[in-house]
Amino acid sequence: MAAITARELELQMPDASKLLSDEPEMESSLHYMQLLLLVTCLEWAWQERDDFFIGANLTIYFSRQQLKNRDFRGPDFFLVKNTTREPRNSWVVWEEDGRYPDLIIELLSDSTANVDRTTKLDLYAERFHTPEYFYFSPQTLEFAGFRLNFNQYRPIPPNDQEWLWSESLGFFLGIHNGQLRYFSLEGTIIPTPQEAAKDEILKVNQAIKIAKQESQRAEQESQRAEQESQRAEQESQRAEQESQRAEQESQRAEQESQRAEQANRELYELKQKMRSLGISLD
Repeated sequence: MAAITARELELQMPDASKLLSDEPEMESSLHYMQLLLLVTCLEWAWQERDDFFIGANLTIYFSRQQLKNRDFRGPDFFLVKNTTREPRNSWVVWEEDGRYPDLIIELLSDSTANVDRTTKLDLYAERFHTPEYFYFSPQTLEFAGFRLNFNQYRPIPPNDQEWLWSESLGFFLGIHNGQLRYFSLEGTIIPTPQEAAKDEILKVNQAIKIAKQESQRAEQESQRAEQESQRAEQESQRAEQESQRAEQESQRAEQESQRAEQANRELYELKQKMRSLGISLD
C-alpha cells in the first residue's frame, strides 16, 4: 500500500459533526438518576469554570478501525479537563487534539458489570491512558476506584469513611444514602443545585430568625432602659418632694424659733414693766 500524506489521512477521516453518540439507554431509572446526580453536582461545583467537558452516556470515537467494527465505547460518565465546555454530539478523539478522558465512571448493571470490571478496565488503562477509573453499582452499591500506573490500574486506597480520593476532581467519591456522591477535602458533601438552594433558604431563614431575636432583645433592652429612666425620674421626683418637705420643715422650725424668741422678748418686757410698777415677781 502506498504511503499517504497527513492531509490525505485527514480527508479520509469521517466528518466529526456527523458522528452522533450511539449508546444504549441506561439500564434503569436508578442508573439514570445516579448519572444525573454525578453530572449536576459537578457542574454546580464548577459553575465558575469553563475549561472542562462532562460526557454522560456519550460515545467516544478514537479510531477508524473502531468505526469499521462498530466497536463503540461510551462510558456512562467521563470528564475531560483543559478543554471547552461547549456541547458535543460525541467525543471524537482526533477532533479534540488526541485528548482522552481524565476520569471515567461506569455504573454497573447485570448486563455490563463483567465488561466494566475487565474489558473496559484494560481499554481505559492501555488505550485511553485515563488517569482515574471508578465503577459503582446503584443496585448493590459495589464501588471501586483505580489510578493509572504505567498503563496499569492500581486500586485507590480508601480513607476512614471508605471514600476514594480523585486527583482529577479534587474531591472524594463515596457512598451516601445509597448514592455515589462527591465530598470536599474537608468532608463536606458537594450539593445538587436543589440542595444548595435549600441550604441557602435555611441560611436566610436562620439569619432572619437571628435578626428577629436581636430585634426583640434590642426592644427588651430599650424597654428596660425606659423603665430604668422612669424609675430614675420617679426617684428624682421623690427626692425633690423630700427636699421640699425638708425645706418646709426648716421654714416651720425657723418660724417656731422666731415665735419663741418673740415670746421671750414680750415676757422680758412684761417683767420689766411689772418691776417698774413695784410688782414683785418672786
